[in-house]
Formats: sequence, structure tokens, C-alpha cells
Amino acid sequence: MAWKGKIFGAVIGFLITRNVWGAVMGACVGHMFDQSGGFGFAGSPYERAAAAAGGTPQASVSDVFFRTTFELMGHVAKSDGHVSEAEIGAARRLMQELRLGPNEVTAAIACFRNGKSSSYDAASSVERLREACVMRHDLLRAFMELQLRAALAGNGLSPPARVILTRVAERLGMSGLEFAYMEAALRARQQGRGGQQGGRASEKPLNDSYAELEVAASVTDSEVIKAYRRQMSRHHPDKLVANGLPESMAQVAKEKTQRIQEAYEAIRAARGMR
Repeated sequence: MAWKGKIFGAVIGFLITRNVWGAVMGACVGHMFDQSGGFGFAGSPYERAAAAAGGTPQASVSDVFFRTTFELMGHVAKSDGHVSEAEIGAARRLMQELRLGPNEVTAAIACFRNGKSSSYDAASSVERLREACVMRHDLLRAFMELQLRAALAGNGLSPPARVILTRVAERLGMSGLEFAYMEAALRARQQGRGGQQGGRASEKPLNDSYAELEVAASVTDSEVIKAYRRQMSRHHPDKLVANGLPESMAQVAKEKTQRIQEAYEAIRAARGMR
């Protein structure tokens, strides 16, 4: 039971009025603050509800997500023994794409450096993230996409980096097939669309579109529609932010949904779907 606010309020009320009624009024005010967490004793209603349910308050989810994102990037970058300029540049570009403010950039760099440390415990950090996100699988997928983006842009996903990220994906509940589709879509985006290769200029972008929806080109029209809806639901910015994605990272989710929409439209046009 929260009681510190009541005592604090009663004491202040008595000191101000010098009578019992002042103390009573102060205790009533203190009671309201106990209930709302206004004095910091009881916690906010959300925090109490989350604690009762065994979950993690929203602010904590965002903090854990942000910290683990850049710590693991640093850890992956150092996985082959050294951090290259390309890997540092990839991390900085991602910070720019996320439109982080000066304070957030400073915090992200500190986390990246911590991840490079030999004492960094990646397994514990990933487990902390998994526990913080509870059943927020879409949020964990967004985390993995950020990791893959940074690794591909930094060193093309070196063997040591692949081993780490494959294990992390498995720990976070992502199947090997999901990981492969995500990598394929990111590689296609990295290489650019519309490039000619062996006279198959039109086929390659369409294959990239299927990779973006994480389905094979042989699926039926109805399966394409289901995949499109599933991907849009997974990556909807408002949904991810509501589940704990830091506001600063919402732009990445918006860009992802735009790519999903473009991929779906390309497949629809190629198949003559209505």
C-alpha cells in the first residue's frame, strides 16, 4: 500500500495551517499523489499495471530497445576483430536516417562503444530485450532489420557477423526462412532497383518485390494479398511505436511500409491482379 505521499502531505498541511484539518487536507492530497505516482513513490498507473502483469513499462521498452540496438551494432562490428571505417560510417548513416537529435546521437555512440568492449555480454542484452518486448514480435523483427541493415552496409555481413545475428534472430523467435527473406530484401534494396544483370532487367526488380513481401514468386494471388497485409501490419509505424519502438526510429518503419506498398503494386501489375 502506498502511504509516503499521505504522510508527506499531512506534515506539510499541518506546518502550513498549524491545525488538524490542514493535516487532513494534506493527507488527502498526498493520497492522490500516491495513487498517481506523482511523488515517485507508487509509480504511474501504467507502471503498476505493467508490473502486476509481469510486463515492462513503455518507457523502459523504448530505452532497452534503443540501447540494445546500438550496443549490438558495436558488438557485431567488432566480431571480426576490428571495427572498420565502413562500419562506423554505416552506424552514423543509420543514426542520420533515424533522425536522431544531438543528445540521442551522443547516447547511441556511447552504446556502440560499449558494445565493442570485450566485456560486453551480448547474450544478456538480447535476453533483456526479449523479456522487455514480451510478446511484441513485430518490434523484435524491427530490431533485427536494423541490425541486418547496419551489418550489410558495414561489411556485407561477414561470417562472424552472420553467426551472431543468426543466433540473435533465433533467440528472438525468428525462423531461418524469415531471416533469409529479410536479408534478401535488404540486399536488393542496397543494390538498387532496375539494374540490369544478364539481360534480365525486368525480372530482378519483381523478384525483389517478392522478397520485400517475404514470399516466393510461385505463390498464389490470395497468398500475395495475405503477405502484403501481414507485412503492413507488422511494420505499421503507429503500432510499433505503441509497442515500444522509440519515436526517433519511427521514420524507418514509415519507409518500410512505403517499400511494402510499392512491392505489392509491382506484383499486382505484373500479375494483372485487381
